Amino acid sequence: MRTLSPASKDHILSMLDSGYTASHIATSTGHGIGTISRLCSKHRSHLSKSLGGCPSKLSSANIRHAQRLISSGKVDTAVNVAKVLRNVTNQSLSIQTVRNGLKAAGMKAVVKKKKPFLSKRHRRERMDFALRHQHWTVEDWKKVVWSDETKINRLGSDERKWVWKKAGESLSNRLVQETQKFGGGSVMV
Repeated sequence: MRTLSPASKDHILSMLDSGYTASHIATSTGHGIGTISRLCSKHRSHLSKSLGGCPSKLSSANIRHAQRLISSGKVDTAVNVAKVLRNVTNQSLSIQTVRNGLKAAGMKAVVKKKKPFLSKRHRRERMDFALRHQHWTVEDWKKVVWSDETKINRLGSDERKWVWKKAGESLSNRLVQETQKFGGGSVMV
């Protein structure tokens, strides 16, 4: 291993300070990339290191635009976001790239909750009811008869059932939810 002269060492450090990459410095000075990396680690440890890999197709502005599209309700899925961003960036863009960008930004895909649809008339009637009864006391509410309805299934639940399984485990009875033709029926009470 040959030693570096102080002049070449200073030249390499000045190039590092200027923002040149180790490979560019190696080709221009004739020293190895390992030598330049060791110099950088020893004398310029504060310099940021390249994480490597391919540069992202999505900029932070694109990710913020995607978040805005989702939060405003213009799009629902990563597929729709990818279509919009393809038009904006004019480059091919994978749906998985969009998903990864949204996950990195702190967003998470979840199953939509089911709620009853409320039209403008329903919302107005609910608001009128709330305003009419906002000053009722506990004694006023005790005079109200509360009722509700429920659906009772003859066989099991309508919900999704989850089960844990080991990797490579073959199909067994505990991994299957048995169903009956026509669902077994239900009763509303």
